[in-house]
Amino acid sequence: MDVYDTLLRCDFSAHHAELPVLSGIPAERWREGYWRIDQRLNTGEVAKADGFAQILRENGVEPRAGLVRALVDKDEELLLATARLFDDAIPFLEGLRSRRIKIAIVSNCTASTRPLLAELGVTALADALVLSCEVGAVKPQAEIFSCALERVGVAAAAALFVDDQPGYCAGALAAGIASAQIVRGELDGKVPAAGTTVVRSLADVEAMLSA
Repeated sequence: MDVYDTLLRCDFSAHHAELPVLSGIPAERWREGYWRIDQRLNTGEVAKADGFAQILRENGVEPRAGLVRALVDKDEELLLATARLFDDAIPFLEGLRSRRIKIAIVSNCTASTRPLLAELGVTALADALVLSCEVGAVKPQAEIFSCALERVGVAAAAALFVDDQPGYCAGALAAGIASAQIVRGELDGKVPAAGTTVVRSLADVEAMLSA
């Protein structure tokens, strides 16, 4: 199952505001630089420190080791400070674990997500963390789903994938995995992929697994 907007929400506005100030770069130019390296951060091709150093250089700022370290630390600090688990997240994971249902967390993310999941108690309840920055593949690529299935020892036909993004659900379906799109508010233009079950909470997912 997915992390962001599925198990937890995170307000990234603090990142957009505070990291540019710390770097000495205008906010718009910081954001532009970040988006240029975002995909490579998520696949682990570029480490966060190297990516931040690149943004600094592109904007004429010397990537001093102390400044780069401060930016990386602030990035992780803000993630920990602004992430909030949905109320149903831990009860859902605990319920699955009590039933001995294997749990793989599958996220497109940077390296900061691993310590976040440990801090929030998710890691202890999961059988595997399959993070894009560590496995070199991102949703909806088949490779990341294959990795998750292999790590928990479950066949595609016996698995269920839960995500808030229809494109990622479609990727799971293409890999032979049943898929549920969690919609906690309005769809906001996110048309569910054909064959996807739409759920409104993780309790709905648990009901699917009990059917």
